[in-house]
Amino acid sequence: MRIRQYIPSQDFEVLKSWISDKRTHAMWCAFRVQYPLTEENFNILLAKEKSDYNNTAYIAESDEGRQIGFYCVSLDTIKNESMIKFVVTAPQIRGKGFGTKLISLIKDIEFSLGEVDTVRLCVFDCNKAAIKCYTNAGFRKISCDAQAFRYKDELWGRLHMEAKKIK
Repeated sequence: MRIRQYIPSQDFEVLKSWISDKRTHAMWCAFRVQYPLTEENFNILLAKEKSDYNNTAYIAESDEGRQIGFYCVSLDTIKNESMIKFVVTAPQIRGKGFGTKLISLIKDIEFSLGEVDTVRLCVFDCNKAAIKCYTNAGFRKISCDAQAFRYKDELWGRLHMEAKKIK
C-alpha cells in the first residue's frame, strides 16, 4: 500500500463511487458536503478544510496502483497532534483488513514526521466496522458525544479516539 496526495482529476470519480448511498455519505462526512457528492462541492470542502485546519487530502493505493482509500489529516503543532478525517475505503476491500492496515500506516506516518505525540479521529458510534478497524490499529476511545448527529430517525453518538506515540 502506498500513500500519495489526492489529485482531483485522477481521483474524484473513483472516490465518489465509494459513497454509494446517503447513509454512507452521512457516516463519512456528517453532511459537511452535500449529497450526492459533486467535484465542485467537494473541492470547496477541501479548500475550506485546508484554510481552517491545514488539512491535506491523501489517496491510498494498492501495490498495483489502484485507489483503495481516501483521508485527510491535519497537524496541530502547538498540541503536537494530528487529526485524521474523512476516511473512506473502496467497497471491494472492506472487511479484509486493509482499513486497519491503512489506519496503522497513517498513524505511523504521522508519528514519524516529527513531534506528533497523539493522533486523533472521530467516528459515529453506529459505525461498528470502523470502530473495530480503528481499535485494531491501536486507537482507544477517549470520550463520546451522545446523540451528536441525527440521520433520519436515528441519533448517532460521536466517539473520540486517539493513539499515543510509544516513547
